[in-house]
Amino acid sequence: MGRPLRLGMVGGAPGALIAQVHRTAAKLDDRFELVASVASSDPVKARAAAGPLGLAADRAYGTLEEMLAQEAAREDGIEVVAVVTPNDSHYPICVAALAAGRDVICDKPLTNTLDDARDLVRRVGAAGTVFCLTHNYSGYPMARQARAMVAAGDLGEIRQVFVEYSNGSLSRRVEDGDMLPRLRWRLDPARSGPSLVLGDIGTHAHQLACFVTGQQLASIAADPAATVPGRVTDDFVGALLRFAGGARGVMWVTNSASGAENALAIRVFGSDGGLEWRQNQPNHLVVTRQGEPARTFSRGHADLLPPAVRVARTPPGHPEGFQEGFANLYADAAEAIAARRAGTTPDPLALDFPSVEDGARGVAFVAAALASRDTGGWVELETID
Repeated sequence: MGRPLRLGMVGGAPGALIAQVHRTAAKLDDRFELVASVASSDPVKARAAAGPLGLAADRAYGTLEEMLAQEAAREDGIEVVAVVTPNDSHYPICVAALAAGRDVICDKPLTNTLDDARDLVRRVGAAGTVFCLTHNYSGYPMARQARAMVAAGDLGEIRQVFVEYSNGSLSRRVEDGDMLPRLRWRLDPARSGPSLVLGDIGTHAHQLACFVTGQQLASIAADPAATVPGRVTDDFVGALLRFAGGARGVMWVTNSASGAENALAIRVFGSDGGLEWRQNQPNHLVVTRQGEPARTFSRGHADLLPPAVRVARTPPGHPEGFQEGFANLYADAAEAIAARRAGTTPDPLALDFPSVEDGARGVAFVAAALASRDTGGWVELETID
């Protein structure tokens, strides 16, 4: 389009952790310009954020309705809405943004209920707009290398998948004292959703497993639970997985593993070989074959497959990670949005970002895991078209 896309952000008052990551990601490739916001559900705080966020005073709005209405009246109004609010507000914000004809970039999980997720899939389809859900780990170059190798048949028929995500952020009981605002809403099931650990990091593990293997999860036998005494929302899940393509898998996810530091990892095994990728060592992908030495692929080399080459930003040896993964999704979304608005064809390699359908599948995963706990057996996931 010859200029950055104009971005309006909902949520993310100064000091909010993930919102600053989104703002940095949006700026990293000069594909977006943050021009408006509704930074808080408190209109006074929202308007006061103009200075800290570098916005014109009249574009730091007190409510979403105000932002959408006033920006629609401007020739230079916002084109894209980024949603970085607590989980329970994702659905109504996205509905309003889509009704206003705006493309949407939303933090995960998509919604707290499957009915709302399905409705958003319908609305995005009807609007014809771009919707990106920021499962940022699928923006890492070596995660995309893994996906491309599986798709190319390098591992043969995929048979086994092991995925885990552990951290220790809630290994101690924090509910009885003063909590940071970001913990207060996360530990409230009415806001964070029916299972904190499944919605917060379980959806990351689910999305990465499906992204790398190219197979959707078909059914699950799961045991979500609260392991910290007195906690009312889940902080652990162990699960057996069956994928639509025939693979079997195991998932372990927890945010109460003392000392664990966002240890997301995936191992995939096929008839001809296997691969392993770890988020805390993001620049390397280990590939194994029976009877052969393990081979380590490094990010940044030109002989990697095109999806990985496209999103690597620096030469080998210079680390890239969490922030760049987010930025790659923003850049991909910008490519798709700009092409839609200009009536051109986007780069096909830019279209692997998580979609509204992927988000709905994540909500279906949460619902099935909880149903499995209730029934004590295998539960099929509802399909998302």
